[in-house]
Parts: sequence; C-alpha cells; structure tokens
Amino acid sequence: MNKDDEAAVTRVLADYYKAFSTLDPAAIVPHFHEPSLLISPLGVTGAPTGAAVVQAFTPPMQALRARGYGRSELTMLNLEQLSASAMWASGVAVRYKVDGAELERAGVTYVLNKSGAEWKIAVTILHDADRVLRTQSSAAL
Repeated sequence: MNKDDEAAVTRVLADYYKAFSTLDPAAIVPHFHEPSLLISPLGVTGAPTGAAVVQAFTPPMQALRARGYGRSELTMLNLEQLSASAMWASGVAVRYKVDGAELERAGVTYVLNKSGAEWKIAVTILHDADRVLRTQSSAAL
C-alpha cells in the first residue's frame, strides 16, 4: 500500500468526520465524489450531485440532533488500497452526545476514489458495528 495515499485517505476521513459532526449536510459535500452511492439498512440511495448528498443526509442529521448528538469519530480504521485510484476503508463510527456520553456505534465501510490528487468518498455502506472488515494493514484516526 502506498503510505502517502493511506495518509491522505486517513486525513480525508478525519476531515469528513469533523464536517459531519457539525450536522450541516452542506459541510460534508466536498468529501463526496459525484456521483456517490449510500447503502444503509434503509436501502440504497444514489447521490449524483452534492445537492443529492444534502438531501440524503438531512433527515438522519436532524434525527441525531434531536437525540442530543455532539460529535462522531471513526475508530478501528482498516484500509486496503485496491488500485492507484481506489481505496477501501472500514471502521466503527462512534457517535457521542453533547455531554460526551456514547450515543451509538455503527459499522461503516467506504470506497474512496482518487481523481487527480484528491481522494473522495464514492460509496458509503452502513452496517453492524461488529461487522467491520479487517485487512492486514490498519490506521487510526
């Protein structure tokens, strides 16, 4: 695995989690490839544009806000470079309340695409936290 790409993807995901933690759907748009795909227990959503990303993330962000959400962090990150332009990343999103208590955990797997010098999220898969896919290499945020 290319260590520069691994570091870049780790940074992109850390920046994405900081943006997500604002609960402003527009803040996460720069982290997504156009088009992108979101897969969750609720179904599959295609997000061909940034506006579609905002539309897809607005309801869950509103629900998190109503539950006292404060921030998220990505833990147990595992990375696997699939090609020069594709990286697979799997980990656990830990969500905390404003008071710092843990709200919930969710497994999350991403496929990131490198276009030019930038890595962006092309596919997001939400799944059970105990189903994090492991690779021989790993990184921590």
